[in-house]
Amino acid sequence: MSPSKFLDGDRHHPKSVKKKGLPKGKGRYKIRWKFREAKEIYNTERSGRMQTRSEINLLNETNSIKNGIASTMVLNMSNNYFALFAISVLGATNYQIGLISSLPQIIGMFAMIIGSVIMSRLDEKKKFTLQSILFTRIFLIGMFGVLYLPSQYQAWVFVLLIGLMNLPGSFANLSWQSLIGDLIPDNRRSGFFSERNRLLTIAGMLTTLLIGLLLQFFNKSDPLPYQTLFLLAFLFGLIEVYYLNKHIEWKKEPRKTEKRITLGWGVYKHKPFVYFLICGLFFNFAWQLAWPLFSIYQIKYAYATGFWISLFTVANQIGQIISYKWWAKMSDKYSNSRMLAFCAVGMATAPFLTILSTNMIYLTLVNLSSGLFVSGTVLLLFNQLLEVTKEDGRGSFISQYNILLAIVGFAAPQLGVFLLERSSIETAMTTASLLRASSGIVFLLFFLYLKKMKSKTGSRAAI
Repeated sequence: MSPSKFLDGDRHHPKSVKKKGLPKGKGRYKIRWKFREAKEIYNTERSGRMQTRSEINLLNETNSIKNGIASTMVLNMSNNYFALFAISVLGATNYQIGLISSLPQIIGMFAMIIGSVIMSRLDEKKKFTLQSILFTRIFLIGMFGVLYLPSQYQAWVFVLLIGLMNLPGSFANLSWQSLIGDLIPDNRRSGFFSERNRLLTIAGMLTTLLIGLLLQFFNKSDPLPYQTLFLLAFLFGLIEVYYLNKHIEWKKEPRKTEKRITLGWGVYKHKPFVYFLICGLFFNFAWQLAWPLFSIYQIKYAYATGFWISLFTVANQIGQIISYKWWAKMSDKYSNSRMLAFCAVGMATAPFLTILSTNMIYLTLVNLSSGLFVSGTVLLLFNQLLEVTKEDGRGSFISQYNILLAIVGFAAPQLGVFLLERSSIETAMTTASLLRASSGIVFLLFFLYLKKMKSKTGSRAAI
């Protein structure tokens, strides 16, 4: 083979291993050293010398971090302020706020079905990923122009743009997960993704903090700062595409079998994946049930301004930054599946604690505490997904997971808003907390299943 050139108060989202050639020490990922080494590799690449597999892996990791930082800045400039823009500027209703969370999911479901067919026919994934990300970022230009429409249509068009943006966005998510799973070796994932997520979170935190400080100079209903953010997000989206294009994807031998359209139903014969699917979907339903409720509570009940919304996000990201390495260490020591049970129970505290007060400082501290578990959720779910999928046909496994996740992602926020309308914010949030705690029990059962399977097969990958 040869190389082919080619962040809800708890959802601001939105992975130490030994490595050949790294300095001796504790085996931790030396990010500064790796950037320096990557630069040297880039220079040797320009000189025409053939690069080794380890050198290409290092270069891909470096470009993945740069690409991820740009992507994080896009999300922190846009997605974090969708709800505030919709409520304060466009006058969106609770139902429309619910759709901001759920509509992208149902559109994403259809996108995943189409994407699974496309991915099954691709030998190389980078080009498709690049195109999908670029088309996704173009929607930000449309959001900039929403205010030039008649006022009665503005909120609905904005909601539709958010939903439709997830069509290419789901393609991008699916193909990126499959691509990065191929590029990062198994024994590097926990340490690399932990450090990558930590750096991305720092970048997002600084971006959000700066935005929050600037928003203080504008009225909450002034559209200018939001339009500016959408344009800046688009520009950083171009940087995101640039660094993704610098990844080196190893060419695979063309498949000799005739390519045919497949929906990937064969993945359901792999029992570890099926059981993870059940656990992951139940947890995500409980998790996403409260997503619109957090925004509604913070803006309509606690009267949070753009500055405080930014502080909530920053506090959540600080919690993630200080806990990423701990989750990676515990994942290596106790396994992803066992730690997911613990993480789910921690996630259950966020909705219940939020409704105890409308004090801004208190809500900031709640977001800080929830961030400690968000980092674990992001790291552990992704690592566990990769572990229960087979390398051959991994794209089909990931697409099936994301298709069903999209259905859950559509239904859960709508149920959350329904509970709010039929009862109260307290009842809806408490229900979300109870369901999240229950998912911890489900993950514990999953861990026991994998442990039993390991005792029979001796396979470490199962756990």
